[in-house]
Amino acid sequence: MTFDNIYNNRRVFLTGHTGFKGTWLTTWLLKLRAKIRGYSLDIPSNPNHFSFLKNTIDDCRGDVRNFERLSQCLNEFEPEIVFHFAAQPIVRTSYNDPLRTLDTNIMGTANLLEICRKIPSVRAVAIITTDKCYENKEWIWGYRENDSLGGHDPYSASKTCAEIITASFRNSFPNGNLLIASCRAGNVIGGGDWASDRLIPDLVRAAAENNITTIRMPNATRPWQHVLEPLNGYLLLGQKLLEGKKEFAEAWNFGPGVDGNLDVGNMVNLASKFWNKIKYNIASNNNDKHESTKLTLDSSKAQLKLNWKPKWTLEKSVERTITWYREFYEQKQIQTLRQIEEYTDHS
Repeated sequence: MTFDNIYNNRRVFLTGHTGFKGTWLTTWLLKLRAKIRGYSLDIPSNPNHFSFLKNTIDDCRGDVRNFERLSQCLNEFEPEIVFHFAAQPIVRTSYNDPLRTLDTNIMGTANLLEICRKIPSVRAVAIITTDKCYENKEWIWGYRENDSLGGHDPYSASKTCAEIITASFRNSFPNGNLLIASCRAGNVIGGGDWASDRLIPDLVRAAAENNITTIRMPNATRPWQHVLEPLNGYLLLGQKLLEGKKEFAEAWNFGPGVDGNLDVGNMVNLASKFWNKIKYNIASNNNDKHESTKLTLDSSKAQLKLNWKPKWTLEKSVERTITWYREFYEQKQIQTLRQIEEYTDHS
């Protein structure tokens, strides 16, 4: 899978390159021989995927809320395509620090778009948001790109605003040389994620220390997918934008197949199948903060227009994820590049 060699020797700018998705995409782009500059705050966790990978890229540190610093790093590099991952990504954190969440996710996105539209070299921008940007009606059907946006919690609201701002820049500042799209993915899993208050990282951290994980919402259904699935979609979309195909400059869903929609309780059971050290108990839910109980995506548009579809079943995605962590903790091995190669070789 080479994306018609579109990324070969291409100047690619990634915000949030030290984060979970950013580290995986950086590794994949290096395999595609792209020239990369990353822009992030300091290392987001300990342990940290970025530190272990030791990828050779241009590493630029700064806050997306800092317009001058972001502008400097973008203008100096003169990228052709930008992937915007940088965000405050945790729902429960957004309750504790709503202003930072809103400022980072809304103004950070606005800063990036305002800078990019004035840089002649930038031909494509992909803004990475979330499935939580939809007005969640807790129904059984997957949300489509033309469904209503909304957000109950500060995180979801901030990503909804990012979507609206992205559409606004696309519509208000038409520029034949710059195409802007947004990407909405489901609950992404994979090795190298050590963020707090995420199911798989919580499970494997506890397992490594022979502890038990407390599960808060076992009946909540989520669209689970391996990190390589949406990244494949982002790269396919980026290819179309770099080719100048204006019809692809819009919003896109990248969610799992029907088998990927699974409740938390069954997801934990599945994860424990691949590492017997994973132990958990179910807590009585006394959470006073709203969290959705059902959320699924309809990715028909990406399947029809981008020829994108999930390659790995949910079971394989979970197995590859837990195997990554098990080998890291037990053998000090990093499977990232090996799994990218396995995924790209998958027919």
